Order: sequence, then structure tokens, then C-alpha cells
Amino acid sequence: MVLLPPLPADRWDDSVDAALKGLMPRDMRNPERAGVAMATLVNHPDLTKAFLGFSVHLLFRSTLSPRLREQIILRTAHLHGCEYEREHHRVIAAAETDLTADEIDAALEGKSDDPFERTVLEAVDELHESSRISERTWTALSAHLDTKQLMDLIFTVGGYSLLAMAYNTFGIEFEDER
Repeated sequence: MVLLPPLPADRWDDSVDAALKGLMPRDMRNPERAGVAMATLVNHPDLTKAFLGFSVHLLFRSTLSPRLREQIILRTAHLHGCEYEREHHRVIAAAETDLTADEIDAALEGKSDDPFERTVLEAVDELHESSRISERTWTALSAHLDTKQLMDLIFTVGGYSLLAMAYNTFGIEFEDER
């Protein structure tokens, strides 16, 4: 059920364009090309602009490897039952990382053959369940990640949890946008 539909094309104005400017090129900043998620978020252009600045960091400037970033996002999307993020990042993970289809499926389930990646996925689960990473998991992560990477991990889970809550509430469903 859609509770918040995409902003109608006749209501796209300069504030919507400004909100999307940091994320997408001009030719994408229209209701036909932006996709259902962005077209829904721009119902509140100021909030969208502020949030997308943070999201750009998580997706494009994170100190985490693209492989780890996508495993974190996939697991977070799965834990929140967010079809849009899960399917969207399945596509991104397959196209932009060395994750195989089986590894993508495993990440969704919180599994990995790699012990460190398994610990990362456990951290996602802990954050989801208790809003904190245990000392044991933090210590294990710290053997491989520096302070900035640890912070990026936590904020990636938090940022994508927030998106999942919004998308699930608004009723945003996956569409093939690529």
C-alpha cells in the first residue's frame, strides 16, 4: 500500500531540482528519470537535500570497501524487510563489486565464508537488535578496521535503517531503474 506517492510532475520546481543536484546529473532530475524513491522523497525537498548529502557520503565516500559497504546495506535491508533497498542493492552489488550472486544471497542472510565479513554482518545484526555493537564484536572489527571505517560501518547501518523505515512506510517498491 502506498501511503506517500511520488511528487506529481507538475509540482517539481527549483527546490526539487536543488534537492537532487548533489546526487544526480541534471538530465536525471525529473519525475520520469529520478525513480520512484527519489520522486517520493522530494515531497519534502529540504529534508531530501539534507539527507542526500549524508547518503552520498555513505554510498560514494565511505572509507569501507564497496564490497563491505554492499554487504552491510544488503543485510540491513533484509533485517528491515525493505524490498526496495534489498533489490536495488542486489543490482548495485552485482554491478559494482566482486560479490557473486551466492555471496549476495549469503550477505542477505547474515552469512559469509570469510570470518571477518561474518563479523561485519554480526555487527549489523547487533546494531539492529540492540542499537550497539558488543565489546567482543568491536574488538574483532578493530583488528581490521580503523576508527573512520568503524564509524562508517555504524552510520551505514543507521542511514540505511532510516531509509528502510521511510521506504517501507511510504510504500516504495522496487522498480528496475538501471
